Amino acid sequence: MAKQQQVIHVPSARAVRSSFQSLVALLIASLVVAAIYLRENNDQLFQYWTTRKDPAGFYTTSCNLFSGKWVYDNKSYPLYKEKECAFMSDQLACEKFGRKDLNYQFWRWQPHQCDLPRFNGTALLERLRNKRLVYVGDSLNRNQWVSMVCLVDSVIPPALRSMHNNGSMNIFKATEYNATIEFYWSPLMVESNSDDPVNHRVPDRIVRVQAIEKHARHWTNADFLIFNTYLWWRRRQMKVLWGTFENPEDGICKAVKLPRVYEMALQTWAQWLEVHVDRNKTQLFFMSMSPTHQKADKWGGIRGENCYGETEPVTKQGYVGDGASPRMMRVVDSVLGELKTRGLNVQMINITQLADYRKEAHPSIYRKHWETVTEEQLANPKNYSDCIHWCLPGVPDVWNELLYAYILQL
Repeated sequence: MAKQQQVIHVPSARAVRSSFQSLVALLIASLVVAAIYLRENNDQLFQYWTTRKDPAGFYTTSCNLFSGKWVYDNKSYPLYKEKECAFMSDQLACEKFGRKDLNYQFWRWQPHQCDLPRFNGTALLERLRNKRLVYVGDSLNRNQWVSMVCLVDSVIPPALRSMHNNGSMNIFKATEYNATIEFYWSPLMVESNSDDPVNHRVPDRIVRVQAIEKHARHWTNADFLIFNTYLWWRRRQMKVLWGTFENPEDGICKAVKLPRVYEMALQTWAQWLEVHVDRNKTQLFFMSMSPTHQKADKWGGIRGENCYGETEPVTKQGYVGDGASPRMMRVVDSVLGELKTRGLNVQMINITQLADYRKEAHPSIYRKHWETVTEEQLANPKNYSDCIHWCLPGVPDVWNELLYAYILQL
C-alpha cells in the first residue's frame, strides 16, 4: 500500500501580512480604548485644554483661558449655595444681606477656543493630599480664599474639617486628606504699617520695600502659593521706610511715586522666591488685578453712578474699564518675566479682563457694614456701595476654576 502523503499548508506571504496587520490593528484598537477609558476616569485631566506644551514646558497660545465670554447658565451654576457654606463671610454674603436679584450667581466663563473643566472638590482635595495651598495678599485674595473653602466645603463631612485663625493666618483643614487651604493677610506683600489683619486702616501708609521675611516665613514649604497685591497700591505715591517700625526715627522715610514703589516691593518678593522656593515642590501663581466698578459712565451708564443697582454684565466684547492700572500690570509682567529667565516660573492667572465685564457682581450695599451707616448714606446708597469685592457665589469661583485647571495639569 502506498504511503499516504502528509500535506502541509503553508500560508502565503500575503496571508501572513494580512494576519499581522489585523493583529496590530486589534492591538492599537485595544490601546486606544484603554487610553480613552483612563482619560475619562482621570478627573477629566487635560480634556479641557486644546493646547500642548512647547519644549520649554509652557503652554502655547492656541487656547487662551482668559479670553472668552460670560454665558448665562442657571442649570450648572452656582457651584454651591451661599447659605450652605459653613465658612461664608458676611462681607460677601449678598443674598443674606438683602440682595433680591441673584442672577450674578448664574454666569459661567466660556473661553473662546476650549472649555474649563467643571470644578470637582474631591478631585482637588486628592491633588492637595498632604499639601498646603496658601493664598497670600489682600482682601481680594481673601475673597478668593473664601470662595475656594466654599467650593470644597460641601464634599467634606463637618467632623472632618476645621477652621483656625491665628493673627494674619487663616487655616481651613480637610482632616481626611491632611490638606490645608490657607489665607495669609499681607496686603502690600512686603512689611507695612497696614499688616494688622483687623486694624489696618491707617491715614498715612508706609512700607518697608526691602523687608519681607516677617511675612514670608509663614509661606515657607507651601506646595501651592497664590499671590496678589494691587488694591492697596492705588495712590500716586507711598512713603518708604528704610529702617524699622520699632525705631522709625533711626531710619529714613521718603515718599516714592507709583509705580516705582510697587516695582521695588515686587522685586523684593521675587528675590525671596528665587532664593527660598523649592522648585521641585512649590507651584507659584500670581493673580492679576481685580478691577473695580466705580464709574458707571465707563460702561455707558450715568455719570456719577457706580455698581449700585447694576443687574447685568457688560456685553461688549473687549470692554476695558478704568478699574485697573495698565502701568502696574506691566510692572508685574516685567518682574515675572525676569524670574522666568532665571528659571523660576510664576503662572499669571489673568482675571482682569473677564472680571471687568462683571459690573453687577459686587456686594454694593448688600453686606455686613462694620461701621454704622448714617442717615445721609442711607438716603444715597451708592455713596457707601462696595464696588471692589465680589458676592459669593460669583466671580471668584471662576478665578478658582482657572486655578483648578492649572493644578489639574501639573
